[in-house]
Amino acid sequence: QVQLVESGGGLVQAGGSLRLSCAPSGRTFINYAMGWFRQTPGKEREFVAAISGRGGSTYYADSVKGRFTISRVNAKNMVYLEMNSLKPEDTAKYYCAARTGGSYYILVTEYHYWGQGTQVTVSS
Repeated sequence: QVQLVESGGGLVQAGGSLRLSCAPSGRTFINYAMGWFRQTPGKEREFVAAISGRGGSTYYADSVKGRFTISRVNAKNMVYLEMNSLKPEDTAKYYCAARTGGSYYILVTEYHYWGQGTQVTVSS
């Protein structure tokens, strides 16, 4: 069982930056592919970014490409989402997700473990 705890959300003005962190439990963190998703009320959860177990492969939603960066430090069991040039439409609850596997994954249904989420609000 993997438990995920997100942190780093908050209120920021448009154009600003935030860094989200995710701390997965477990001794074989390198065996887990990680992803970030976001959700707003009344809408489906949507993919934001994903990273493979060893961090060699990443993938981004078109809406965040060039502005967000996903990274991981396996020695510290940490995953990050650096968010720059934030826009009001980035406002959502952001979720960290994990699954075993060596690649990256972009579908909600492909992930086995989820955190509780952290709220990001971008004001205009």
